[in-house]
Amino acid sequence: MNAVFSNLGDLIDRSRSAADLEKPAIIDLSRGLQGRSVSYRELDDMAARVAGWLSGRGYARGDRIAVLAANCVEFLACFHGILRAGLVAVPVNFKFPPSTIEYVLRDSGARMVFCDAARRDAVPADLPSVCFDAEANHAASGAASKAASSAASNAALPALPQLLASTAAGFASVVPAAGETAMYLYTSGSTGKPKGVVLSHQSHLWVAQTRLAGKDWSSQRLLVAAPLYHMNALALAQFASLAHATVVLLPQFNARSYIEAIAIHRCTWLTSVPPMMAMMMRETDLMQATDFSCVQFIRMGSAPVTQSLIDQLRAYFPKASILNGYGTTEAGPVVFGPHPKGVAQPELSVGYPHPQVSLRIQGGGDEGVLEMKSPANMDGYHNLPELTRKVMTADGYYVTGDVFRRDADGFHYFVGRTDDMFVSGAENLYPGEIEKMLERHAAVEQACVVPVPDDIKGTKPVAFIVLKAGADATEQQIKDHALAHAPAYAHPRRVWFVREMPLSGTNKIERKTTLQMALDRLAVEGPLA
Repeated sequence: MNAVFSNLGDLIDRSRSAADLEKPAIIDLSRGLQGRSVSYRELDDMAARVAGWLSGRGYARGDRIAVLAANCVEFLACFHGILRAGLVAVPVNFKFPPSTIEYVLRDSGARMVFCDAARRDAVPADLPSVCFDAEANHAASGAASKAASSAASNAALPALPQLLASTAAGFASVVPAAGETAMYLYTSGSTGKPKGVVLSHQSHLWVAQTRLAGKDWSSQRLLVAAPLYHMNALALAQFASLAHATVVLLPQFNARSYIEAIAIHRCTWLTSVPPMMAMMMRETDLMQATDFSCVQFIRMGSAPVTQSLIDQLRAYFPKASILNGYGTTEAGPVVFGPHPKGVAQPELSVGYPHPQVSLRIQGGGDEGVLEMKSPANMDGYHNLPELTRKVMTADGYYVTGDVFRRDADGFHYFVGRTDDMFVSGAENLYPGEIEKMLERHAAVEQACVVPVPDDIKGTKPVAFIVLKAGADATEQQIKDHALAHAPAYAHPRRVWFVREMPLSGTNKIERKTTLQMALDRLAVEGPLA
């Protein structure tokens, strides 16, 4: 690789051979599992034309441009084009309700929106939009029209194909200033309104380069089904571009489509959150019929991993390296790595601190809230200075709110979120720890534990269980397992069996929904004993 990169939206090495540039950058499965192959040359040209068009409309350096769409090559082309033009990209969670989508667009100060046809109606009428696959688009009008630059007009904007066809090729990407903002990534809003995490070009360029680590990853085919509005998928796509690898891109996660995509496109690198892998394990007929010999790496993150899930994955992917990872939107996905002395990483550990990342545990002990500082740290929350000061220490550490345990070798283990911790009697309970224990039961595929009100203890744990395919268990058997493997106060006082867990927009278990499910059932069944 000979190129020197500075703009996060322009990570394609044009010094490569013509043949290299014809290699698939993206295999887009949004129109079917056989996929639409888009070469590095084509993706580069699309992004450059988007950048040229934006520049021609007179947007000022740092103006925010949103992307509201399911995973597809157009999403990435527009995202890259926004950055190349010196503007700030705002990927929006399309699974938010319409009111929250509008909140994100307004809060970010988005000047216009790129969207797909399915999300077009979610764009407020006064915001200009370019639709990926429609002939007509919203017009800029009213207050948005008055606030737009003189280059903007009230006429409907062209659809993306027309925009690309009418814009000259060869836009020279803007060179960002030190610390210049590249993107706002909005958090899921599980504990309130979504917060816009402000990230610079340099922060996530460091992430991609650090993951590259001087190695040749160009032969990899990375299957991405997590949403591109989330850091995990977006950062992986940036890494793949820098590595000149191929991304196989699903529009969204579906267990059977995910399995079939591995086989059809011979994917070598799987990235997911653990609930996605757990859902795969339930498709036993397809799993058993599929050749997974191509898979070399399985990377999971964003939620706790259990030993049961790892054991099941090893049975299907005996040749693959399986890694339990950790990261945050606010401080990036590069946090842990291998032990410097070559000590084998315990399977449930997230690893040893990366040499370029500084970590500490509040209180100075071996268990507590993790604080971290790295080149990927955010520049704060957009329009929330007080909250930014609350989570960023005076010496530059991000307070994660995640509780970790550190062993004698320096390996770290995720215990749970301080937000999720609840008190039952005088005992602090972390749902993730109880769930890991429940998932060691031979019949249990997934568990979700939530606290419900109790007149004596304040709260008590209850559990939802997804059983493994073909397995069976009773409520009492699950309770007996818990009583045998954990303190009595941690056992679930009520157990309900469900076919699947409710998932958030980032494919993590949605605890707010699960808690409401528990309260609804207790309202019918009666209070806990």
